[in-house]
Amino acid sequence: MNNTNEKKNIFAYFPVVVVTAIFCCILWGSATPAIKIAYKLFNIGVDDVNSRLMLAGVRFMIAGIMTILFGSIISKKFLFPKKASAKYILILSLLQTVGQYYFFFMALAHTSGVRGSVINASGNFFAILFAVYIFRTEKMTLRKITGCIVGFIGILVILGTGSNFFSGTVTLKGEGAMLIATLFYAASGCCIKFFSKHENPVVLSGYQFVIGGFILYIIGLLMDGTLIFSSVSCYTNMIYMGFISAGAYTLWGILLKYNPVSRVSILGFMNPIMGVLLSALFLGENREAFSLKSLLALILVVLGIIIVNTQNNIKN
Repeated sequence: MNNTNEKKNIFAYFPVVVVTAIFCCILWGSATPAIKIAYKLFNIGVDDVNSRLMLAGVRFMIAGIMTILFGSIISKKFLFPKKASAKYILILSLLQTVGQYYFFFMALAHTSGVRGSVINASGNFFAILFAVYIFRTEKMTLRKITGCIVGFIGILVILGTGSNFFSGTVTLKGEGAMLIATLFYAASGCCIKFFSKHENPVVLSGYQFVIGGFILYIIGLLMDGTLIFSSVSCYTNMIYMGFISAGAYTLWGILLKYNPVSRVSILGFMNPIMGVLLSALFLGENREAFSLKSLLALILVVLGIIIVNTQNNIKN
C-alpha cells in the first residue's frame, strides 16, 4: 500500500524527477558564477580572505534559515533538533560549511569558474574512497573503481601537465584549495549517512548551515573583514546564493524520498555540466569552457559519475 502511495506522488514520476533534478543541478551549477559575481558586487579583492569569510557566513546563515523553513513547511511542523543531535550538527558545521566552503570560496578567487566546476566534481569520487576505505560503509567494486579512475583522469586533464604546477598555472590557493574543499565534502557526506540515523537530515543540514555560517562570519569579522551592501544587486545576489543551497537540497531530498537512490544520484552527472555552461554564460569563460581540454575533462568526469552511480547487478 505504501509503494502505491509513493508512486502516486508527483515526484515519483520519471519526467518530474528529471526536470526537478535538472533544476537542482542548475542551482548548484550556478553557485560558482554567483560567488564570483558576488566578489565584484561586494568589492572583495583576490587576497581579502576575511571579507570572503563574512560573505560565505552570511550566505550560509540565510541558506540554513531557508532550509529549516522549507523543511518545516513540508513537514507541517517546525523542525527543531534533539538535544542529542547537537554534537552531530557541530561536527557537520565544521566539516561541511566551515571546512569545505573556506577552501571553496578561496579557490574561486584564484581559479576560473570552468576549472572550479570540473575539479569540484571530484568530490563524488573522493566520497566513494572515503566510504570504502575510511568509514567502511561500502565495498569497492570494479564498477566503482573504474568510475573513480575515469573521473580522476578528467581532473588531471583539466589541471594539465606537470609543468603547470611550476609555471603558476595551477596554484595551491586555486585548484589546490578546490581539491581540499572536495575532501571536506566527501567526509561530511559520509558523516551525514551516520548522523541521519539519529536525526532528520533536513534538520542536520539546516542547523549546521546556520552554525557554520555564523562561525565563518565571526572569524571574518574579528579579522577585520568587511561586507558592505552597496546596492540592491548585493541583496538579491546574497538571497539567491542562500536559496541555491536551501532550494536544491530540499528538492533533492524530496526526490530521494519518493524514488530509488540510484535513479536520483545518477542524475548528479549534470552538476559539473551546469557549472561549466553557467560559468561560460555569466562569467564570459566561453573560450575555456569549449576548449578541447575542458570538454575532454568534463566528458571524463561526467562519465565517471555515471559509472559509479549506475546499478551493477553483476558481482564484481
